[in-house]
Amino acid sequence: MPTVSVGRDRLFAALGRAYTQEEFEEVCFSFGIELDDVTTEKAIIRKEKHLDDDAVDEDEEVIYKIEVPANRYDLLCLEGLAQALRVFSREEEVPTYKLANISKESMIKMHVKPETSSIRPHVVCAVLRGVTFTEASYNSFIDLQDKLHQNICRRRTLVAIGTHDLDTLQAPFTYEALPPSSINFVPLKQAKNFRADELMEFYRSDLKLKKFLHIIENSPVFPVLYDNNRTVLSLPPIINGAHSAITLKTKNVFIECTATDLTKAKIVLNTIVTAFSAYCERKFEIEPVEVVYSDGKSYIYPDLSIYNMDVSLSYVNGTIGVSLEAEEVTDLLNRMQLRAEQSVSGDITVFVPPTRSDILHPCDVMEDVAIAYGYNNIPKRKPASLKPLALNELTDRIKLEIAMDGFTEVLTFILGSWRENFAMLNRKDDKSKAVIVGNPRSSDFELVRTSLMPGVLKTVGHNKDHPKPIKIFEVGDIALLDEKKDVGATNRRQLAALFCGASSGFELIHGLVDRVMEAIGAAFVPIGDNSGYFIKPSDEPEFLPRRQASIIYKGKNIGTFGIVHPEVLNNFDIPDPCSFVELNIESLL
Repeated sequence: MPTVSVGRDRLFAALGRAYTQEEFEEVCFSFGIELDDVTTEKAIIRKEKHLDDDAVDEDEEVIYKIEVPANRYDLLCLEGLAQALRVFSREEEVPTYKLANISKESMIKMHVKPETSSIRPHVVCAVLRGVTFTEASYNSFIDLQDKLHQNICRRRTLVAIGTHDLDTLQAPFTYEALPPSSINFVPLKQAKNFRADELMEFYRSDLKLKKFLHIIENSPVFPVLYDNNRTVLSLPPIINGAHSAITLKTKNVFIECTATDLTKAKIVLNTIVTAFSAYCERKFEIEPVEVVYSDGKSYIYPDLSIYNMDVSLSYVNGTIGVSLEAEEVTDLLNRMQLRAEQSVSGDITVFVPPTRSDILHPCDVMEDVAIAYGYNNIPKRKPASLKPLALNELTDRIKLEIAMDGFTEVLTFILGSWRENFAMLNRKDDKSKAVIVGNPRSSDFELVRTSLMPGVLKTVGHNKDHPKPIKIFEVGDIALLDEKKDVGATNRRQLAALFCGASSGFELIHGLVDRVMEAIGAAFVPIGDNSGYFIKPSDEPEFLPRRQASIIYKGKNIGTFGIVHPEVLNNFDIPDPCSFVELNIESLL
């Protein structure tokens, strides 16, 4: 989870009182966060430089490192954290955020050119007017952007934030995508003018910015924002322009977020403006910006609308394990910055503010009620006994029977390579079975296995010097493409067992099949009789011809067993003969 570093004294000043470390740890625990570490700025620097001097200067500022939930973006800065704790402690009401009351004609406009659709198609904007920065709040403003970039923005791939001194710019603004050679500007913290393509080379040696270059460097066009005087605001997601850099003297801040994910961009913009509108001349008031697209459509940002969610009181009480009245639940939710009231039906209507993008489902509301109520206050009880799934019961029975036959269970990777799943088994890929992994990190994990056989054979290949015989089995899921499923694929529970020794052990694997079928109560019947199971010759490429058989149960082919083909054994570097069986457990239910 993300960790927020805040000065202890500044945090206590924002909270309106001082705490001992133990008291503050208790407050954090009650709110669902954790005081992870207590250190100082100099101690952090000493640790980074691997210095052993642990002496602490009494004048050093104490830093609290606080761990917050990964989806609580509103807690990533001191401002949001302090406000949440004040509301939780009932020292402050839930703030109401509002847009400045200005006409659409007088709004600042951001015009989006159609070329941006090929690289970063979305942009959202807002203005904070009459901001008063101190050095601490300025640093917090910058730090929040860095934390958002690392978290929800996914290192600027989804969203890139730009903040500018509005008084140095001339509206309206344009968001364009141009060839790198035609973009010229002075980047932040530089004095020289660079072309965008030159800037890419310049930042290859920059420890911080070089990791973002890959996002756009291979594109024929780069995204760029201009003001009405053709002054460059920023080259997202790399760097802002030096002309509009914000300082401690900045009074009016223009915020733009370019993105490939519009939903994430709106969350990021809302997080920044709600946290720092507290420093505006008109507290919690944000000036909107109209974003106009080339097709004539326009949108006004930020979207500070509150949406309603109806939550069943019985669901909240039943899930947590308490018996709370509606009034108690609404009071607890108000402490978590969620305005709530009892509906006509007796349930709870929750008004979700723009700061709480993590509230997506009634279970999120229920979790906040549990936090505010106090986990330690929830009555302890033994959960009602649960009946296991029939498939899991059957799986456990089969595992026990095979283990009693002297086989050792193994567990192999669900993901594998195309070569192991097809070519090394002498199988052909007709593109109708395997679920392919998009952008795999390694060729060893290209697809989801369609059989347990590659993993079991790899296990034997890596343990070929183990004393013989080797008797192993695995019970696990495979995945197969299935157009009838909403996700396009289905899981199947399989059983695989292998015998490797001086002889093939075909009769042992055959006997294991008979034992499994006997354990589930299936009788061996003549071929064609669908009341039990029988075997018939098969022709699978991974087995020796005429030394393999299909298992037919109630008229369905549920698996195959036989002596593994020497070519397959050679592919997996196995010198000894092996017999193998694989069958579908779900077909036995």
